[in-house]
Amino acid sequence: MKNKYIDLIEQTFEFPQDEFTVKDNELYFHEVPLMDIIKQYGTPLKISYLPKISQQINRAKRMFNVAMAKVDYRGSYNYCYCTKSSHFSFVLEEALKNDINLETSSAYDIHIINALYDSGLINKDIFIVCNGFKRPQYVENIANLIKQGFTNTIPVLDNKQELDLLDIIDCPCQIGIRIAAEEEPKFDFYTSRLGIRYNDIIPYYNERIKNNKNVKLKMLHFFINTGIKDTAYYWNELHKCIQVYCDLKKLAPELDSLNIGGGFPIKNSLAFDYDYEYMTEEIVAQIKNTCNANGVEEPNIFTEFGSFTVGESGAALFSIINQKQQNDRESWYMIDSSFMTTLPDIWGINQRYPLLAINNWDKEYQRVFLGGLTCDSEDYYSGEAHSNAVFLPKLTPGDTQYIGFFHTGAYQESLGGFGGIQHCLIPAPKHIIIDRNKDDNEYYTRLFAKEQSYRSMMRILGY
Repeated sequence: MKNKYIDLIEQTFEFPQDEFTVKDNELYFHEVPLMDIIKQYGTPLKISYLPKISQQINRAKRMFNVAMAKVDYRGSYNYCYCTKSSHFSFVLEEALKNDINLETSSAYDIHIINALYDSGLINKDIFIVCNGFKRPQYVENIANLIKQGFTNTIPVLDNKQELDLLDIIDCPCQIGIRIAAEEEPKFDFYTSRLGIRYNDIIPYYNERIKNNKNVKLKMLHFFINTGIKDTAYYWNELHKCIQVYCDLKKLAPELDSLNIGGGFPIKNSLAFDYDYEYMTEEIVAQIKNTCNANGVEEPNIFTEFGSFTVGESGAALFSIINQKQQNDRESWYMIDSSFMTTLPDIWGINQRYPLLAINNWDKEYQRVFLGGLTCDSEDYYSGEAHSNAVFLPKLTPGDTQYIGFFHTGAYQESLGGFGGIQHCLIPAPKHIIIDRNKDDNEYYTRLFAKEQSYRSMMRILGY
């Protein structure tokens, strides 16, 4: 009878997979033995595996370049990383090894741009796409950036009034316009709060931008909140956006770039199935075909991949510290941290991640519920993306069970308030970085942050 945990995984999924293998009943992540990492650093533990960031960037570049070559696309492809997905210096340093551009969201983002330049990681030719609602400080920081010689800085107008704020930039400036896309029918509202309505864009250009000597329209920006999916809704919105680009291009010859935003998904389950190549080729082909039908040149394509860039580089490892049998059917495994504070998307948006046991793959499995350490009833994890259940090895007295949540590298630290005060004063876990030597490809680790101390919390609270 096949009732071991490894049997369950191999019968449910195609396994092993690119990033997951099992040796001697222990899990390896990108050929890194996780039990060795746990023995060295303990749990709870956050991991950032840097090589995955470069792999994702180069994967997207390759897909778009191949798609463009297939249809003889005349424009260029420009990869942007949106810093809000993870602002950490080690993420930006790894991403910038791959000749990319950056997207910002707020005033303090610009200080990161300055720090990157001072460190020699970027030059002033880089494209910096400035999204988000523009408060005066944000605009002032953008203006300072342009005055310093970052001539490819592109503030993207989120509303009609933002153009007035740009008057403080006393030199020629390239700008973009964000389209307010129609949301999916399941949303509480019909039109995104971000951007300018489709029907208002051309009148706004004619009235405010066309004869404005201080600005030049460079980019039309488009983003779908639910991501790039093979649905009638996505293709319809993309076609509407391209058509607006074509109509605007006939009035604004300086317009030469279409930003399709982010939205490539990341693997949230071992059963994840997404045809990246098909979607890329279809997007490029639709842009080219619509432009050709309207008699305009194909635009340079920009993307702003955030989660796709950094998400699959992250993992969170926990120990099971107790088992509670609350009734005859519900067995709870308690982890040594909190989902609400460590992986807040689980609590906030019901996000699911690949969950795997780290050890004991040769043990029998059972259905369990996972509970966090806070006193909040919402601090739990009860189902995976492919199944409304969680299965893990049965516990053996004296043998600690370790588990891992994977592809957690985007947003969790910023949403959880890294280094700050969190629910029930649960401390932020240790965070390590894993990289590989160029010469022998051997992995090595370094500690980025210790587990948060009570002293740091007391200082924040004023004690």
